[in-house]
Amino acid sequence: MGDKEILENGFAERDEQHSESSIGKVDPGKPASLTWQRKLNSKGNDIVQFNLTLKEVIHLAPIGLRLWRHQREEAAKGREAMIDPFAKRSRSSSHGVPLGGIGGGSIGRSIRGEFQRWQLLPRTCEEDPILADQFSVFVSRSNGEKYSTVLCPRNPEVKGNNASGIGSWDWNLKGDKSTYHALFPRAWSVYEGEPDPALKIVCRQISPIIPHNYKESSFPVSVFTFTLYNSGSTAADTTLLFTWANSVGGLSEFSGQHFNSRAEVKDGVHSVLLHHKSATGKSPLTFAIAAEQTDGVHVSECPCFVISGDSKGISAKDMWNEIKQHGSFDGLNSAETSLPSEQGSSIGAAIAASVTVPSDGVRTVTFSLAWDCPEIIMGGKTYYRRYTKFYGTRGNAAANIAHDAILEHHNWESQVEAWQRPILEDKRLPEWYPVTLFNELYYLNSGGTIWTDGSPPVHSLASIGGRKFSLDKSSLGLKNIIDSPQQNDTAVDILGRMTTILEQIHTPMASNSAFGPNLLQEGEENIGQFLYLEGVEYHMWNTYDVHFYSSFSLVMLFPKLELSIQRDFAAAVMMHDPSKMSLLCDGKSVQRKVLGAVPHDIGIHDPWFEVNAYNLYNTDRWKDLNPKFVLQVYRDVVATGDKKFAEAVWPSVYVAMAYMEQFDRDGDGMIENEGFPDQTYDTWSVSGVSAYSGGLWLAALQAASAMAGEVGDKGSEDYFWCKFQKAKAVYEKLWNGSYFNYDNSGQSASSSIQADQLAGQWYTRACGLLPIVDEDKAQSALEKVYTYNVLKVKDGKLGAVNGMLPDGKVDMTSMQSREIWSGVTYAVAATMIHEEMLDMAFNTAGGIYAAAWSEEGLGYSFQTPEAWNTNEEFRSLVYMRPLAIWAMQWALSRPKVLKQEMRSEVDQVSLLRHEAGFARVAQLLKLPKEEASRSILQVVYDYTCKRMK
Repeated sequence: MGDKEILENGFAERDEQHSESSIGKVDPGKPASLTWQRKLNSKGNDIVQFNLTLKEVIHLAPIGLRLWRHQREEAAKGREAMIDPFAKRSRSSSHGVPLGGIGGGSIGRSIRGEFQRWQLLPRTCEEDPILADQFSVFVSRSNGEKYSTVLCPRNPEVKGNNASGIGSWDWNLKGDKSTYHALFPRAWSVYEGEPDPALKIVCRQISPIIPHNYKESSFPVSVFTFTLYNSGSTAADTTLLFTWANSVGGLSEFSGQHFNSRAEVKDGVHSVLLHHKSATGKSPLTFAIAAEQTDGVHVSECPCFVISGDSKGISAKDMWNEIKQHGSFDGLNSAETSLPSEQGSSIGAAIAASVTVPSDGVRTVTFSLAWDCPEIIMGGKTYYRRYTKFYGTRGNAAANIAHDAILEHHNWESQVEAWQRPILEDKRLPEWYPVTLFNELYYLNSGGTIWTDGSPPVHSLASIGGRKFSLDKSSLGLKNIIDSPQQNDTAVDILGRMTTILEQIHTPMASNSAFGPNLLQEGEENIGQFLYLEGVEYHMWNTYDVHFYSSFSLVMLFPKLELSIQRDFAAAVMMHDPSKMSLLCDGKSVQRKVLGAVPHDIGIHDPWFEVNAYNLYNTDRWKDLNPKFVLQVYRDVVATGDKKFAEAVWPSVYVAMAYMEQFDRDGDGMIENEGFPDQTYDTWSVSGVSAYSGGLWLAALQAASAMAGEVGDKGSEDYFWCKFQKAKAVYEKLWNGSYFNYDNSGQSASSSIQADQLAGQWYTRACGLLPIVDEDKAQSALEKVYTYNVLKVKDGKLGAVNGMLPDGKVDMTSMQSREIWSGVTYAVAATMIHEEMLDMAFNTAGGIYAAAWSEEGLGYSFQTPEAWNTNEEFRSLVYMRPLAIWAMQWALSRPKVLKQEMRSEVDQVSLLRHEAGFARVAQLLKLPKEEASRSILQVVYDYTCKRMK
């Protein structure tokens, strides 16, 4: 990248004296130098969902039937399944930058200005816009010219014959002269001469998502600054109107008992509160819409108007006409607090800001939208959101959040500008890349994210804990069970923990869970816990095989949140949950989560306490989850230098590695896949030694060795290193002269060219470890992927197809082998960057931009799906994995420093002792054979439970 490197946190290297304050106050009326753009009247493309081939239908039909039954069973319990492929969902290709910070709820916004995709309550996503939520403008000039319009091109659902409702408003905006600009977390709507030909209006939207900021970034708020440029010969008396319905999306506005009230004016900030009474079992929520009154800007409010139905109050039509005739609500006689709405009725509130813009003059008006929903109810437990540490938990903070945002948003923008500008101005990068890099971060807001205050839940179910145990915080003094004088022996420590399981069963509930804050060391800050969905259609929290790809965004921008997630999974490794769940693949019942296995996810209904909501296959037998845990943990230690974190999670790393020993059937040091989709490609079967899982295991062995060195466990460091060297020789047998075979089973698809074949190489490079394959082989394999998987599919304009046969035909073995995965393509591009193949990397990733983000593409902007196929049909919109574009930025920004292979002579006696200890831990973690007897661990656990009765 030349002399000037981009630092790992995304900030360009600059003089230490240069601070964000030197950026100065950013002009909100001027879009950033590079943005994603659309005309407001852009129709967008019709997006098409995937279809199964006949072969796939036959293969997946039994799973589909079991899933249908499972959904009915879950619905009877008032729960939902991990996925609902039968649900009908609204689709649009007009999504833009969403509103709000991280983990406090999200409201989407379209390029036209509609407020849509409502995600204010856990796992709830209402896609359709609430059409009463709008900004509108009214202009009057001394020459008699008058203009008025909603600042949104007319939606067909706005009925023109609605005499008293929003259909009576002036929907005059065409949008052909107006442009939407997006650069997350900001967006600009530029109205060029609409509706007044001599008045340019720019609305800048900003949310406080600021790297390394763990306070404001959690705030549920957005600010809208309007800059008005009058090029006319007369002054323009202008009123901007902000209307908002008392709704959290869907049909919630009609449920009744909602009310609005006027808030106290503070520092010139006026606001109206909309108190929403949510459905039973869901948290109430309060909105605040606010505007700042300054010299020359007058603010007035309409606390309540009736959008539809029989509730008492001024109608939407009369509210509109009040502004149209008088320019303010000053003549309106409104109660401070409205009556509760009637069931079947919808009410809203409005706030207006009036200003005179002189000829050739410029004026600004600022609004904000905030919401306060402090409680999160999941699994019968109540958690509090992160922002409540700063605003309290009483649910009365919306007006204060809106107020503070109006006063502080200039500082936010300066910090965002300092973060983004150096990357935007780096001429060595293709223009699409920095824009897409920032815009893919939309998922940190729109991925159903929840950020708690880190406290244990309240109002918890006391029954949790009696059926589970955890080893993560044991205080053990039973090392004499093994005849060893060594005091720093991880195997002895783990075995000691197992023998004291009886004590663990009756520890506090949080200790029998994946509650990561338990692993915080003295003096460490509890930053809270973080959840995000695998996708808005796949409702599992923190899906770990996918987080492996997306985690680069967090470790670069919010590393404390990344460490929090890893602590949760470190605690989860030590969990054992013998409760049964039925698998969709074959209908068999298996334990939900066994000791030593990294869970697929942190749960759905009761996250942290009931993990592994995924039940398509038994993920305790997956081959990628445990290696991915070890690799991510080590990567995070490298990124943060956090020694306390390393020490706290090291026992879990050791157990995760020992658990995998059972999958090395022949003792050659290499794990083998078992002939079913036992990794993240969960419809694509794999057998024996494989390029993907085998490479991850090889990389994990090296990472475990390096991690042991970090925590001072010399014996484990040597043991894992020797095991790495042994396994490496086996992995190299997959090499066929130009790439690594999919697997060594000898089946028809064994020679498939997998785009993701070098995932292990990618992570070792990212961690600064030694490569697991020779550089020339890595480059040859990547060239093969580029030539076949990328260029042979629509000339590279779709990304990298997962599987390609050596004859140049797409691998049709499974649904997923024929798909292009956006996040995987970004990861492949990151691997290319690590191997110094930059042009190829940007050409590869450019296919994802062309398909998902370009105007000629498939319409996936701000909803990048997990996958699309060669027929340009998508699967699973709004998905986690595309955050992997930040792996490219990681590769671009970190210096290429390899951990040197400086190994002292290994003590063979010590090595044999550690091998014996590791083997004993591994034996206790071994799963029972299918339909066979219970494991030793299960016998111990069952016996303990029997003794306690």
